[in-house]
Amino acid sequence: MSSLIQQSVPLTSARSPLLQFLRYRGKINIQRPKQPHYERARVVAVTQPKYAEPPKALTCFQSRAQRTATQVENPYNAIIAREVRNWLDHSRLVAVFHLNSISADDIFRVRVQLHKHNMHLKSYGRKIIGQAVAGTAYEAILPLFHSNHCIVFSPNQQSVGALLRITKKVPQMVLLGGIVESKLLSRNELMDFALMPSLQVAQAQLVQTLNMAAGNVVQQLQAHQVNLVKVLDVHAKGDVAADETPTET
Repeated sequence: MSSLIQQSVPLTSARSPLLQFLRYRGKINIQRPKQPHYERARVVAVTQPKYAEPPKALTCFQSRAQRTATQVENPYNAIIAREVRNWLDHSRLVAVFHLNSISADDIFRVRVQLHKHNMHLKSYGRKIIGQAVAGTAYEAILPLFHSNHCIVFSPNQQSVGALLRITKKVPQMVLLGGIVESKLLSRNELMDFALMPSLQVAQAQLVQTLNMAAGNVVQQLQAHQVNLVKVLDVHAKGDVAADETPTET
C-alpha cells in the first residue's frame, strides 16, 4: 500500500507552468492604430450598429433671411453706431487699415504714438459700421470692412504725413483708403496728398505768383518810359558838357 502511495504521489504533485514573455514590437500607437486586416475590417463594418436619425428641426429648412428676421436688434449697437457716425462727421481725416495678426503691446504702442499727434485709433464691427453709414455719403467705404480692420480719426487733414510715418514702422497695418475733407481717396491718392504743402503754404505761393505777374506787367508798361527818360537824360548831359567846354577855353 505504501509503495502504491509513493508511486501515485508524483502523479498528483502540482507543477507551475513555464511562462516566457516575448515582445516583438514597440509601443502600441493609440492615436494612429494600424489598419486591420481586410477580413477583420469587413466584419467590424458589418457589426457596427445603425441608429435611427433624429428628427430634423424646422430651422434647418428655413432660409437665412427668415432666421435673421427673428433676431432682436441690440440697442447698444445703435449707440455705438451713433458714436461712429459722430466720429465720421467731426473728423477731417479718416484712414482705414487692414489689420493683420498683431500683439496687444504693438497695437498699444501705435495707439500712443497716434494720440501724441491728436489721432485716435478705433475698431468696430462691420455690422455697426454698416448701421452707421447706411443712407449717408460714407456708404461707399463699406466694402473696405470685409476683414479685420481698424480706423484712424483726426480733426486735422494735414496729419496724413505723420500717420504714414507712424504706420510705416508697423507692417501689420496695411492702408486701404481714407476720407479727406469728405472726399474718398485711395491709398496712392493719400500718399500724394501727404506730399502736398499745407493750405497756408499754398496760399503764400499763390500770392507770390500773382505778385510776380503783376510786377512783370508794371515793369513792361514802364519799360518804354524808363528808356525814354534815360535817353533824354544822356542827351541833356551831353548838351551841358558841350556848353561848358568853350567857356573854359
